[in-house]
Amino acid sequence: MPKRVNLPSSGRLAELDLVSYGRRGRHTPLQFTSAQLEQIWRTVSGVPEVMVKVSGGGKSADAVQAHFAYIDRHGQLEVHTDEGEKLQGKEVADYLVDDWNLDTGKGQYRPGPKAGEKDRRPKQVHNIVFSMPARTPPEKLLAATQKFAREKFALQHRYAMVLHTDQGHPHVHLVVKAQSEDGRRLHIRKATLREWREDFATYLRELGIAANATPAALRGKPKDRKKDGIYRALKRGQSTFMRRKVERVAEELRRGRLAPESAKAKLLATRGGVVENWSMTATLLRAQGERSLAQGVEAYVRRMPTVVTEKENVAKGLRLQLATEGSRARSSERENSIRNRAR
Repeated sequence: MPKRVNLPSSGRLAELDLVSYGRRGRHTPLQFTSAQLEQIWRTVSGVPEVMVKVSGGGKSADAVQAHFAYIDRHGQLEVHTDEGEKLQGKEVADYLVDDWNLDTGKGQYRPGPKAGEKDRRPKQVHNIVFSMPARTPPEKLLAATQKFAREKFALQHRYAMVLHTDQGHPHVHLVVKAQSEDGRRLHIRKATLREWREDFATYLRELGIAANATPAALRGKPKDRKKDGIYRALKRGQSTFMRRKVERVAEELRRGRLAPESAKAKLLATRGGVVENWSMTATLLRAQGERSLAQGVEAYVRRMPTVVTEKENVAKGLRLQLATEGSRARSSERENSIRNRAR
């Protein structure tokens, strides 16, 4: 049986520890290190946040081949490999599948799922996306991703990547073979992704790119838990899941009010904990002589967006749409009235 890969810990603070570290100071006087002070400054100053997202992974050689063909635009873009090659052409996707021996990978010969069944075959690869906001130099984004891949996967897992610059913000698609050369499988967990974001931000900063990696909750932004399939369908405008949700919200609005949500209470409770932790952080910063940074933390908390559920966002969008349509209708009526009087 293949062994699991236990990725080494970076020794960094876990999620929410940046400020809960300060909260513990109620009982034990603590001081923030210089690295923590820099992290706090980057967060409250709005330094761009990196995105590292696992976007799925093919469970068959054919699926992997199709993904390679998609990310290299059917041979139009360069593919950078773990062996330092730059490959380009329609044959690259087939070449990589063959070179990585994906036809003989674990579970490759299991039959695919029947209609309505879950596909329980193991992934042959992990598809990972590294992204930064617009105006980030693409060549530096690629260089940071290449360093990340070397540090995490070199001589263990085969990998290849493609840079995209045609969608408003530069991003890199990294494909990593799930099974290592010695038979171990790569398992990506939440803690793994947190560490990867931090490391990727560090590699960007080494190249002179302002980059940060703060958990979404600390920034007052609840995580979007939509499954990848729903998210992709939304982008195509084909999500039956979202259509049903919009229809339910529209019906509630027709009745005069939105039904209460348990999710709102949970979001408010989470926000309350985050604000309390940031407040204690500001208190400890003042005690440490970091008055300006403490003021920055307090201003940052005041700027946090209002807690809103997805349902409330849908309702807001529907109300705005109705208001826009009503305005257009009134404008059309006025124009018709003016034309009729002019006759």
